[in-house]
Amino acid sequence: MESLTFYTDVLKQFIENLKVPKLENSKAFPKLSIITPSYNQGKYLERTILSVLNQGYPNLEYIIIDGGSEDNSVEIIKRYEKYIAFWVSEKDKGQVDALNKGFRIATGDWLGFQNSDDVYFPGTLPYFGQVVTENPSYDIVYGDLFIIDQEDTVTELLKTVPYNLNSQLIEGMQIHNQSLFFKKELLEKYGMLSTKYQFAFDYEFVTRFTLDRVIKVKRVNQLSGALRVHQEAKSSTIAELGRKEHSEIQEAYFKEVLSPFPRKVLYFYCRLRKLYYLIREGDWDYIIHRQIIIVK
Repeated sequence: MESLTFYTDVLKQFIENLKVPKLENSKAFPKLSIITPSYNQGKYLERTILSVLNQGYPNLEYIIIDGGSEDNSVEIIKRYEKYIAFWVSEKDKGQVDALNKGFRIATGDWLGFQNSDDVYFPGTLPYFGQVVTENPSYDIVYGDLFIIDQEDTVTELLKTVPYNLNSQLIEGMQIHNQSLFFKKELLEKYGMLSTKYQFAFDYEFVTRFTLDRVIKVKRVNQLSGALRVHQEAKSSTIAELGRKEHSEIQEAYFKEVLSPFPRKVLYFYCRLRKLYYLIREGDWDYIIHRQIIIVK
């Protein structure tokens, strides 16, 4: 595993300025719509935009839904306007409302969303295109999550493992939106994001989609995004509400699985499964660093 310093250097070089290449053969990959919901995140928004545009994805539709920011967000958006398929700055009902608005506007076959303070790592979008072109039966693809600070320094790597519904319901969120892509037809089949949840809405819709066992979910090594942790995003009240929503979703959907095994047995299985996968991949440094254990 590369050092965190290495990942930091790679990320900072990638998002320091605009490097949009000349795009050719735009139909080679499926059309991908990326939505960025934003509100008063001018301090970080430009880096998010650059992390999308610098991917050089040849069939990209980039949409920014700003909630009527009062900082310099609109000025930043206008700076890159010619590369953005659609943008608007108007009052909305929050992040979920903004995302649903963007998804309704989107014309891509595939969708992803990146918050206005988070970023993609280089190569993520092109590799996504390669994977789904070669495997058109996939419905959801995802990768790993990095944690970064306000200066784009990578402070942590959270490795994901192949998706399992039991793990999603017992352990919690297995897929992170920062490196998540899914077919638009899933929204048409299973419904939009739930406005009932302010913070755990991504956990809810991934769980809801994958309750249908016909959905094909694939973890891909080269897909990576980063969650930015900064002072403006920290709040004990928000954290507590997020945990409450998370637990509510777990309870609601666990009832639909009808597992014959008690939760403690399922938890043991989920932890053992994760450990087995990381051992098989030879990720000993990560296992030791994260102190992955089997029992609570």
